[in-house]
Amino acid sequence: MRVGAIGGVAAMLVALAATSELTTVPTALAQQQQVVREVVIEGVQRIEPDTVRSYLLVREGDEADPERIDRSLKSLYGTGLFSDVSIQEQGSTLVVRVVENPIVNRVAFEGNRHLKDENLESEVTLKPRSIFTRTKVQSDVQRLLTLYRQSGRFAATVEPKIIELPQNRVDVVFEINEGPVTAIETIRFIGNEAFSDSRLREVIRTKQSRWWRFLSSDDTYDPDRLALDRELLRRFYLSEGYVDFRVQSAVAELTPNREEFFLTFTVEEGDRYRVGNVNVSSMLPGLQKESLTDVVTFSEGDWYDANQVEKTIDKLSEAAGNLGYAFVDVRPRLERDREKKTINIVFEVKEGPRVYVERIDITGNVRTMDKVIRREFRLVEGDAFNAAKLRRSRQRIQDLDFFEKVSVEQVPGSAPDKAVVKVAVEEKSTGSLSVGAGFSTGSGFLGDISLRERNFLGRGQDVQASVMVGQRQQQVDLSFTEPYFLGKEIAAGGDLFFVQTDRQDESSFDTTTIGGDLRANYPLTEHLRQGWRYTLKQTDVNNVPNDASVFIKEAEGKESYSEVSHSLTYDRRDSRINPTEGYYAKHTIDVAGLGGSAKYVRNRVDAGYYYPVSEKWVLSLSGSGGIVQGLGEDVKLLDRFYIGGNEIRGFSTDGIGPRDKDTNDALGGEYFWASSLQLSFPLGLPEELDIRGRVFTDVGSAWKMATQGRNDLVDDSAAPRLSVGAGLTWVSPFGPLGIDLGFALLKESFDDTEILRLNFGTRF
Repeated sequence: MRVGAIGGVAAMLVALAATSELTTVPTALAQQQQVVREVVIEGVQRIEPDTVRSYLLVREGDEADPERIDRSLKSLYGTGLFSDVSIQEQGSTLVVRVVENPIVNRVAFEGNRHLKDENLESEVTLKPRSIFTRTKVQSDVQRLLTLYRQSGRFAATVEPKIIELPQNRVDVVFEINEGPVTAIETIRFIGNEAFSDSRLREVIRTKQSRWWRFLSSDDTYDPDRLALDRELLRRFYLSEGYVDFRVQSAVAELTPNREEFFLTFTVEEGDRYRVGNVNVSSMLPGLQKESLTDVVTFSEGDWYDANQVEKTIDKLSEAAGNLGYAFVDVRPRLERDREKKTINIVFEVKEGPRVYVERIDITGNVRTMDKVIRREFRLVEGDAFNAAKLRRSRQRIQDLDFFEKVSVEQVPGSAPDKAVVKVAVEEKSTGSLSVGAGFSTGSGFLGDISLRERNFLGRGQDVQASVMVGQRQQQVDLSFTEPYFLGKEIAAGGDLFFVQTDRQDESSFDTTTIGGDLRANYPLTEHLRQGWRYTLKQTDVNNVPNDASVFIKEAEGKESYSEVSHSLTYDRRDSRINPTEGYYAKHTIDVAGLGGSAKYVRNRVDAGYYYPVSEKWVLSLSGSGGIVQGLGEDVKLLDRFYIGGNEIRGFSTDGIGPRDKDTNDALGGEYFWASSLQLSFPLGLPEELDIRGRVFTDVGSAWKMATQGRNDLVDDSAAPRLSVGAGLTWVSPFGPLGIDLGFALLKESFDDTEILRLNFGTRF
């Protein structure tokens, strides 16, 4: 047994030794594989090997940790430099093999006609000499498709083609099939009872596709415009008293052929509310609500209008500011009575937080100088912050017409009582070369060419040169205006002009005028402006036929003028171009005689009042009058007033006033007045056609001229002339067209009348 036991033990020892040897050998080998003795980079061409090593998490002497190797692999892929990466262990060597992404040689577009190459190039991320990746190509395809969809082409397709070149370079070509414009076939509304579909279509910006919209893009689908339409509907209903209104959904359905959209707006109108009690509550010491009540723009019983509420807030803030309260916070408190369908409104006027303007930051003006923008601000750094003045400042900057977009916002300053005003602008072209053509009853056919820069050298200066050639008038003008002369709010400038006018039909003579003027005007208050002008010119009355009036023969020859003019203008219209409410008044006095052969004093008054009868219906009353008196001599032929045509429709140009009995030549009057009552209204046609109708009645007269005892040669009467008529204006794509039919009801036998008056012109 001892021998057997010893043998068994020996056998066990041998087995353990063998097992230990077998286990020790692999363990030693594993320990040798975990240490990286060398890192070899293969496949690089343009990229340095050290650049590849910089992304590795395993270096020489490190253990070959599989997790770190995997992270290194992902890191190299994440650089976007390589299309393929592999990392292998070969003994103690770590071999990194890469395949570099090619370099973009050029990017080209084929098949695009409606969108220019430069527009597409600005959208794609692939550029010449950039790294090419498949991900970038796919992203750029989607960007291009989005761009085409924004332009209304949802059927557009983009196919990328990759052309391989030597030295690992590629050309990227985007083959584009633009497809037709995806038009809006139908716009429908569900849930509207107070307003018809046609009325709501006028409110929104998106329009149904029609043949006359060929110059507009509003009849193509745009998701951003659809969001705007929802807001426009909300504002419209709020202005009509529908406080509970909401747009439940706005759905755009694309037809299977991807050529047309059907838009459906589902709305919930709710009840319509009237204004109940309206009060102003003043919490400012010393400020009585009686001094503010008059500025409220609506009264009890009116339909609730959110726009009028906003307007009243602005007027209350302005009124309190004018009374010396710099920090004002006006907030409307609305109390809705659902049973009576009324809304009681209390405007709470209280002291706002004391915030001052720390600074004004302006960005985006590459060409326009900062001072051109800053001088339009009603606020300066250090002033008490005023929201109404900030809105007015933004409007003044927008009115410069130098910028495509103007954004003005308030952000917190360096302290709680300080605010920073940030202004962001996007400049647009302010230079123009325009060519014009037109026709008017008074001037015949005409054409003109004009070169103008409204923001000369970024200083806000206006420089213009124009030439006009017509059947009855030729004119050359050079003009310069500095809007802030000597750093003050003084619009100063000058003009040089040369004018030839054919007046044979009206008065049997022609005129040639050459001269220039210096002018300046400036605000006395926010709405009152004062202007001065000095004119030096020479006018030649020529081409007088033998059978012309004796008074015109006596006026033949040259007259020189040295004239000083002064004007005061008070303007409270909502728009100077197309006013719908408000009023204005202007007085002008011209004095000639400080040198020159002409000597006179001429006064003229112009005024107008505009009242919105209802939405888009505007009643206007305008009038003018004047008197001219000679200084030590009779008033000369060209210094009198000639009216008719545009002033009193139904009468031809210069058709009213003293006339030669024998020749019927118009001689002009030393006194005149004219007035017009007009109602302008829509014709029920699509709003974007911009065609408006009008009915009018005009009345006025011109009379008195010095005859030097030859009254028997002149027909003259101060009796009023009266006309009635109708007309329309169309702002067409080719220029404004105006047609008036006027009928003279009160006239003198020697007056010259006309029924049709046409004005048409365009610039391109």
